[in-house]
Amino acid sequence: MSGKPDFSEVEKFDRSKLKKTNTEGRSTLPSKETIQQEKECVQTS
Repeated sequence: MSGKPDFSEVEKFDRSKLKKTNTEGRSTLPSKETIQQEKECVQTS
């Protein structure tokens, strides 16, 4: 092995076979207050 990755399969990949998807769902990160409340609940149990 020469240490370099083999991109031969990537070069042959046909992008036209991919399906269109909608990325509507977004998950938001919890606020600092929510994280603190979770930590407090874990420490008391």
